[in-house]
Amino acid sequence: MIFTVSLSAMTLSSVASGIPPLPGAGTAEHAGPNGLPVAGAAVLEDPSSGRGAPPSSRTSANCSSWSPAATSHYRPDKGDATAWALTMAHRRAIDRVRSAQASRDREQRAGAPGPDYDQVAEQAGTRLEHQEVHRCPRGLTDTQRESIALAYYGGYTYREVAELLGVGLAAVKTRMRDGLIRLRDCLGVQP
Repeated sequence: MIFTVSLSAMTLSSVASGIPPLPGAGTAEHAGPNGLPVAGAAVLEDPSSGRGAPPSSRTSANCSSWSPAATSHYRPDKGDATAWALTMAHRRAIDRVRSAQASRDREQRAGAPGPDYDQVAEQAGTRLEHQEVHRCPRGLTDTQRESIALAYYGGYTYREVAELLGVGLAAVKTRMRDGLIRLRDCLGVQP
């Protein structure tokens, strides 16, 4: 059975000053038909599990606004006491939902498996590959290295490389082909 009772500013002010509320004041039954749906929308229904929250959550959400610390924040000039109480219950309900979600997220992250590979071995392998890539071009002739650098790093075409080096197009193509074969063999790449 739900009663529609309007909370008064005087009741909240008396609680703020340390005077306990009347018996039954501030419970879900006295918050009116608006109190339970506002608090219950977030706390009583857990969307991830489809289960309702226990009655202790309802009581906690609906009565949390009756502590002297909470009621000291009520300002009668800013609005109705009932609206304030419902807002406090709603905020508490939202906090509980966010806390439960954060807890589920933490548990899920804690249970997640770590990386399947050895990070140190991976980094060491990458470092060795970098060293090989820097070492292998030293095994090329100067003309091969210069032709490849102009074409791949400079962005020039075969014809432009030939003009820059003052040699024929066929010579540039041969130098680059031979140089790329040497690089491939040095790096151990299979054709």
